[in-house]
Amino acid sequence: MASTNYIAVTCVVLRINVRLLLFHTQAVILTRTDDDSKDPLADATACARDVPIMKELRTNIIRTYYINPDADHSACMKLLQDAGIYLISDLSSPNSSINRADPEWQVSLYSRYTSVIDELQQYNNTIGFFAGNEISNTAATTDASAYVKASVRDMKAYIKQKGYRSMGVGYATADVTNIRVNLANYLDCESDDEAIDFWGYNVYSWCGNSTYEKSGYSTRTEEFRNYTSPVFFAEYGCNEVQPRQFTEVDALYGDTMSEVWSGGIVYMYFQEANNYGLVSVVDSTSVSKLKDFTSYSNHIATASPTGTNKASYTPTNTALQVCPTVDSTWLAEATPLPPTPDSTLCDCIANQAACVVSDSVKEAKYGTLLGVVCGMTDCGGLHSNATTGKYGAYSMCGVKDQLAFALNKYYDEQDKDASACSFSGSAKTQATTKATGTCSAQIKEAGTAGTGTVSTEATATSGSGSSSTSSSFASPIGLHSSASFGSFQVAAYIATALLAGVGMIAL
Repeated sequence: MASTNYIAVTCVVLRINVRLLLFHTQAVILTRTDDDSKDPLADATACARDVPIMKELRTNIIRTYYINPDADHSACMKLLQDAGIYLISDLSSPNSSINRADPEWQVSLYSRYTSVIDELQQYNNTIGFFAGNEISNTAATTDASAYVKASVRDMKAYIKQKGYRSMGVGYATADVTNIRVNLANYLDCESDDEAIDFWGYNVYSWCGNSTYEKSGYSTRTEEFRNYTSPVFFAEYGCNEVQPRQFTEVDALYGDTMSEVWSGGIVYMYFQEANNYGLVSVVDSTSVSKLKDFTSYSNHIATASPTGTNKASYTPTNTALQVCPTVDSTWLAEATPLPPTPDSTLCDCIANQAACVVSDSVKEAKYGTLLGVVCGMTDCGGLHSNATTGKYGAYSMCGVKDQLAFALNKYYDEQDKDASACSFSGSAKTQATTKATGTCSAQIKEAGTAGTGTVSTEATATSGSGSSSTSSSFASPIGLHSSASFGSFQVAAYIATALLAGVGMIAL
């Protein structure tokens, strides 16, 4: 099967918010993959096949869960632009994302995120990015949301710092009963600089011929009526009853819900083992339309929510939410957030270390060695705890640079005794030069223990080559999960602009 891992979003009405101009969306998730090598926007043949089908389904936005920032996306982006289709892309990859089980926000992940922004900002039909998808999915994993929010803060700052045109940074969440309110409030509280620009909600509660009330749509709508950011269903389309009838489309784009929601994303476009598809792939140039395609197409064709004129729009829901407090159901302090990854500081501490890891030690063994060293010296400067809101100055560095800090700290505490920089040959001494300028100021602010707050030019930078780590992708949960496609999810928003004369809009 040809690579099809991109998402199409349908936008039917312009919705304007204080932070971002967003369309009403309708969407279809295409397929799932855990392969970093498959970049849908680098496959011009697949794009030529699928873009016309998306347009037939009235698409005007697509979402990609993964792109290779080093690939050429010009052909696909041109096809999308010619069809009046915008792009929202996830910033992570299958093998580089915030890991809910062991969350961190550090230089290599920062570098991955910024590289995606750098690549896609050149295309005028790129309107925004997802900083995460279903990262926190239980009360026990809500601490990971602090790292998501830090990434939102830093990507918004990066876009501004680089002088790029306005592009939003948002988040897509699972519909988890005991955390959904706190999570929504947390990502939209404290300050505009930290808050998400849009909120994607993965909802599978309307099954068969349900109703606005029975499905819970009515409750969700009231919960978000005064939300500051634009909200839309990032996934929907329960398949407990087959073929799907998509009666929820009428409600989602009806007058009541369209006052609050900017449409939604149908799961999913391509047929896979979990039976959520609208089409099945025949070959690299053709697809076969399924019964779900006909049903969805019929309902979306009748959607006609009322549009909003940007010039005459005055936002009323401008107040940010109240941040949740830490308790048994919420584990992330509102402030401070994890520090901004700064490869300059990480390089600085590594270069100033007189005792570092030996070249013979394999990267896979770094973590084990770090555990040994931190059993012999206090490694508070490396620790990161979202529940207490305490973050070491070097918690955002890669493990090799963290090893340099820990090894050198222990070496200093042992009066630079030769045996203190051995660890059975796993460590070695190196020549150093005295820190000056920014490096000197940052190390002084971090302190000997590394627990101080670094404020001197603590601007985010691309990750250093010595600080690479990888995290497992936060796998989706719920009815749509399919073990056959690993933990990486891809969606397609299938949508269209119903407003007369709406084409490619400069945001």
